[in-house]
Amino acid sequence: MLAGSPSSPSRSTAVLRMAREFAGPDQTTLLELRDLPGDGLLFGRASDALAHAHALVVGAHAIVVATPVYKAAYSGLLKTFLDYLPDGALRGKSAYPIATGGSSAHMLSVDYALKPVLSVLGASRILEGLYLTNDAVQLDESGAASLSAEHRERLKAGMQALLS
Repeated sequence: MLAGSPSSPSRSTAVLRMAREFAGPDQTTLLELRDLPGDGLLFGRASDALAHAHALVVGAHAIVVATPVYKAAYSGLLKTFLDYLPDGALRGKSAYPIATGGSSAHMLSVDYALKPVLSVLGASRILEGLYLTNDAVQLDESGAASLSAEHRERLKAGMQALLS
């Protein structure tokens, strides 16, 4: 699971944590990209942490990517991480894209920005993504997400489809 938000707390990361609960936390690894060394992400410098993160993605059976939407696309942090993944890193994997944004005007960013990059990286099955407006994701004091019953069910159904 890739959390592409540079911010903390983050709605997209909180939704990803909820997705992780649906999958079973012991069955998944959550990578918060903001915790990786900046010089490795920005300049491609060798880093044990970055190499380990790439190895986790390459070795995963499936991937969930969550990002905030900026300028109708996924975060620059996520883009930079994906740029340095080895060619075909997602080959043969299923992918579930999740995005959060300020308004429903950006909901197509999942289909027109996030899904194409997952396809280029080799994902063999890209599920219908989930887009949530910032108003749809309430954060409590600990940074945990609260969703409406409808959105919670959509997230749960997406995770079930990913794991089936």
